[in-house]
Amino acid sequence: MPRRLPPLNALRAFEAAARHLSFTEAAQELNVTQAAISHQIKSLEEHLGTALFLRMNRALALTDAGERYYPPLRQALDLMDVATRDLVERDAMGPLKVTVLPSFAARWLLPRLADFRQAHPEIDVLISADDELVDFSRAEADIGIRYGRGDYPGLETDFLMGDRVFPVCSPNLIDGDPPLREPKHLVHHTLLHDDVLGGEDSPDWALWLKRAGLEDLDIDPRRGPGFNDSAMQVQAAVDGQGVALARSALTLDDLKAGRLVCPFGPEIRSRLAYYLVSPPSVRSWRKVKIFRDWLMARAEADRAEGEALRS
Repeated sequence: MPRRLPPLNALRAFEAAARHLSFTEAAQELNVTQAAISHQIKSLEEHLGTALFLRMNRALALTDAGERYYPPLRQALDLMDVATRDLVERDAMGPLKVTVLPSFAARWLLPRLADFRQAHPEIDVLISADDELVDFSRAEADIGIRYGRGDYPGLETDFLMGDRVFPVCSPNLIDGDPPLREPKHLVHHTLLHDDVLGGEDSPDWALWLKRAGLEDLDIDPRRGPGFNDSAMQVQAAVDGQGVALARSALTLDDLKAGRLVCPFGPEIRSRLAYYLVSPPSVRSWRKVKIFRDWLMARAEADRAEGEALRS
């Protein structure tokens, strides 16, 4: 048989009022008005066909029906609370599932995860690298790192790091034949393209050449191989296959290690940035807080280090 249960809000209102023997204190506990509590209990009494409270001038008491109804109802709500806490705590204590772009995972996140594991060995991080946006409502991931303008309706959003684009290449190209010491030398070199870049939001070679004042040179901004994954473009530059117009977050480690150099400017600030996103329901989880704090600290440290390197 289908259950014939009153509305849950009415049951919660009755349980709180019966426990406190006060509509006012019940309203404060449930963060509603006293009138709302009174309305919920009245609707419950109408649903049950019996009075649950004796309303006196300055006192409130349970009727015989209320006295019978209160103990099993409180026990049922307690069981629901325990089941809910158990479910939430199990999710909160399990592995942390993070969805992230493959390029950002390969060039920034994965090289730093060893530090996080050393600091927090109790938290297992599961990385899912995918260009597609996940559906958080299906629990495909707990949190994500996205690249965009920061407009993600229904999600909690934290700015992680901005992005800049600038030329990078293998140091072997600087004094090669032909050399690569000035922007005009690009005429003799292969341009490597990141298919993610394009337009005012995320500058590509066409915009960079315009900003560099090289529009009159015989440089076709479309020539050269392209890559649909930014990490592959950076690796091609490391391997000496050409000059990449690369993103700052993806090249920091290679610049530090000397695998890449920035031969000249200008650098252009992108309108896109990296954001940490999560459903509101997981925001208070301990593992999410710890990982968020670590991410934010590492991003800030890298921002400062990157600016020092490029200067």
